[in-house]
Amino acid sequence: MPQYQLHINGDQHIVDAPADMALLWVLRDKLGITGPKYGCGIDACKACTCLVGGKAQTTCAIPVSAVGGRPITTIEGLASTAADGTELLHPVQQAWLDHDVAQCGFCQPGQIMAAVDLLKRTNNPSDADIDAIENICRCGTYGRIRAAIKAAAAMMR
Repeated sequence: MPQYQLHINGDQHIVDAPADMALLWVLRDKLGITGPKYGCGIDACKACTCLVGGKAQTTCAIPVSAVGGRPITTIEGLASTAADGTELLHPVQQAWLDHDVAQCGFCQPGQIMAAVDLLKRTNNPSDADIDAIENICRCGTYGRIRAAIKAAAAMMR
């Protein structure tokens, strides 16, 4: 079985996995990183979205062999630690809390990661930019998602 060296949330991991194993299953089943969720397995719902090489990717649709040494960031890797040891949420995570976005919470890690990617590309996203995020929210909190993304953008400017 092939062996892969993965750089995930700032840490190095070596995993044995079939070349065609979806990155989602490597993260969840081999490494115990459960933030990315399995929703559909066909790149439709995007609950498994993570940053791969700094860009939003659906990990159910990318085989581990295609990662090619690019760094991977999951929802678990967004927060940082202050000098005094306290955890500092990413502005998008904080905006999600401030705007009470989550209901069931299942899709939120993927939604947040897609929003982080969007805000890397634009610091003042339009409604059309936000609407282009294709992550599905089964609870329908799209209005709060939009407000949270705009609030996070303002925090990051």
